[in-house]
Amino acid sequence: MSPVTPPSLPARWAGLPWRWIASAASLLLLALALAWLHRALAGAHLRDVVQQLRALPPLSLGLALTATACSYAALVAYDLIALRVMRRAVPWPHAAATAFMATALGHNVGLSVLSGGAVRLRLYGAWGLNPGEVATLSGLVGLSFGLGVTLCVGLALWLEPASTLRAVHLAPAWGHVAGALLCAVPLGVLARVAFGAPTLSLRDWQLPLPSLPQATMQLGLSLIDLASASLVLWCLLPDGAIAWLPFLGIYLLAMVAGIVSHVPGGIGVFEAVLIAALPQVPAHHLLAASLAYRAVYYLLPLGLAALLALGLVLRAHATRARQWLAYTQPVAAWLAPWLSATLAFAAGAVLLLSGSLPADSSRLHALREVVPLAAIEFSHLAGSLIGLALLILSRALLQRVDAARRLAMVLLLAGALASLTKGLDVPEAVIAVLAAGVLAAGKAGFRRQSRWHLANDLQAMGPQVWLGVGAVVVASVWLGLFSFRHVEYANDLWWQFALRADAPRYLRASLLVAVACLGLLTWQAVRPRGAAPQQVDGGQLRLAQTLVAQCPRTDAALALLGDKRLLFDDHQQAMLMYQVQGRSWIAMGDPVGEAEAGEALAWRLREMADRHGGRAVFYQVSADRLPLYLDMGLSAIKLGEEAVVPLSGFSLEGPRRAHLRQALRRAEREGLQFEVIAPGEVEAHMAQLREVSDHWLQGKATREKGFSLGRFDADYLRHFPIALVRKEGRIVAFANLWPGNGHDELSIDLMRHDPQAVGGVMDVLFTQVMLWGAAKGYQSFSLGMAPLSGLESHPLAPLWHRLGTTLYRSGEHFYNFQGLRAYKQKFDPEWQPRYLACPGGLALPGVLLDVASLIAGGWRGVLAR
Repeated sequence: MSPVTPPSLPARWAGLPWRWIASAASLLLLALALAWLHRALAGAHLRDVVQQLRALPPLSLGLALTATACSYAALVAYDLIALRVMRRAVPWPHAAATAFMATALGHNVGLSVLSGGAVRLRLYGAWGLNPGEVATLSGLVGLSFGLGVTLCVGLALWLEPASTLRAVHLAPAWGHVAGALLCAVPLGVLARVAFGAPTLSLRDWQLPLPSLPQATMQLGLSLIDLASASLVLWCLLPDGAIAWLPFLGIYLLAMVAGIVSHVPGGIGVFEAVLIAALPQVPAHHLLAASLAYRAVYYLLPLGLAALLALGLVLRAHATRARQWLAYTQPVAAWLAPWLSATLAFAAGAVLLLSGSLPADSSRLHALREVVPLAAIEFSHLAGSLIGLALLILSRALLQRVDAARRLAMVLLLAGALASLTKGLDVPEAVIAVLAAGVLAAGKAGFRRQSRWHLANDLQAMGPQVWLGVGAVVVASVWLGLFSFRHVEYANDLWWQFALRADAPRYLRASLLVAVACLGLLTWQAVRPRGAAPQQVDGGQLRLAQTLVAQCPRTDAALALLGDKRLLFDDHQQAMLMYQVQGRSWIAMGDPVGEAEAGEALAWRLREMADRHGGRAVFYQVSADRLPLYLDMGLSAIKLGEEAVVPLSGFSLEGPRRAHLRQALRRAEREGLQFEVIAPGEVEAHMAQLREVSDHWLQGKATREKGFSLGRFDADYLRHFPIALVRKEGRIVAFANLWPGNGHDELSIDLMRHDPQAVGGVMDVLFTQVMLWGAAKGYQSFSLGMAPLSGLESHPLAPLWHRLGTTLYRSGEHFYNFQGLRAYKQKFDPEWQPRYLACPGGLALPGVLLDVASLIAGGWRGVLAR
């Protein structure tokens, strides 16, 4: 999501790449933490860490596994209680599986609100939870965790202030004060739950609060979670290193530092704080305990979550039960890219890190009997490069690019071969082969077929992707420096080629990886961005006209206005129309044309906006395509409802259509005549049409709109048939018609009438057009959208709904919202929701202003009535 620059920043700062700066700061913090660790481990050797890991007692590992199970059980229970607070019935096995996968992914990737929230969004969505409810659930889980951390840190400071505050060089006297203040926060929340309002307002978000028993249970679970997590690491420390209660505060301090650093998993930062706070424990003992802790508490649950996700994917392929398939197939199709990207990134990290470790001498000598030295040297370089390539490809896998999936499969198999030929690393090879198998099984989840998307995704790598790649590369460099710290550096190391020359191989591989990263960064910086031109040329309009003629949706005709930029896929099977206003790249409606190509275009617009520091916005989209926009990380906001009149069997018979029959009889008495002229006849009537349009604009004291609304433009109107109402041969009202392909839908765009015409002329125009459409075999007629219609006014509804409802009921000065819906309602339409897909939170007001300005033709049009 693009950052929102605070309006108070000086203008010279507003254009700075803040996301890149934040990612670079995180990488710098990681580098500083690893440099500090390197100094702290000055007297240690890699074999000391390995020996300490091998010396871990089975009892300690068993207790650590038990504590991990208790912690994750509490984390899963967060979701179960949150669902009860929201009064949403999701079968507990599915809720538990979703919570476990989301938590495991969030712990390993970092930014758990985003990564874990994305998993919850899709999996809970399969059980009927909308994005707002998933956001509420994530908020309740985050609130429980935050209050638990606050309470645990407060208790640790209150009971054992000296050990906790030693790491931050503060006097223990401050511990009791700080501990009491921190403990007061969750107690205050409990008091608010018991005696306050049932909701908590967080800016524009209403969070329902649990009951007092539920809140107490959540707080208790958070204590169990954090206490168990600290016990995992404490059990892996040397016997007698430190008592558990003093260690709890130090553990929480290290955990918070890792979270604040935004380094994935807090790698390096967490360990640095532990070593600084526990000087009495040998540094290599702490490092070994930390590595074991990460394996037990992070990697093991991630592996189990991956197996669970893989089980869903395989179950979707194997089972034939319709009810189960209805749940598993869409979930599996979404999980496959996530699982593939995670496994590819993990396999790449393993290949890179293994290149920084000395090989096992016995396996090397056995390998040398069948593999020449040159092949071993080449395999070492190839393994590191393949690892880097897999890290980079993980983003394209996440974007469902099939070319990336095929390339990643080849790289994984090549990586497995390299692992065997550089040192008989069988576990690495098994991991790579298993990851390739998952990519092969998840083929259905990769729908973006064009190879162009792969190059586009590589170019669009943002700071978050480079943060992950950079973190692994920096960690691999540090691991090599630590592993070979006792090897004296000399220039001739670069040119040493021998069976036991592990350090020279590490130096060459690190240099090659650094050069590759620098090359890709340079390519990203100098490659043309490919932004669409401001003006649409004739060739694009002709291609757009072809796609519009093939589209059953009538709003596709807005592409012919010429006021929007147009994006086409490589095979010219789909189109997306958009325009840039402020920082918003606003698409009009859903993509036009072939579904998969249209989905790729939506992602392409998202990437273009991201590269230019903007935000992707999709205006007036349908409910059917919401999953696409939610997968892109956008929020859905209801704009209103579109009135659609079924034309199959449409007639004026019956008491509900009596007012329409009366309007037509009155029109006949007034001498009004209706006809539809073909596009070829429009030019002959253009002067009269312009006169009617000008009179209408003057009478309304308004100006032409654009983007989502048609305007009087001769070149535009020549594309369509036009419905006319005449009186004594003179045109008094007209509307251009949008006919959908296949006679699926008919709609009216530009509607103008002479203010001096008889009353009810627009009723006549609408009614006659619907009768004409029914006679021509059209299935439905769109009356357009009623803005802010159908929004919820419930006290627990989102703030946007409540504001929109207030404006709908009381905003007649700005727009006749209720009158417009009432007018359309008399034609007995079916109401279909329309949405705005855009970044949520603080970005929403800016998005709405940009959309309003774009439609109104500038700020003057927005402020005019």
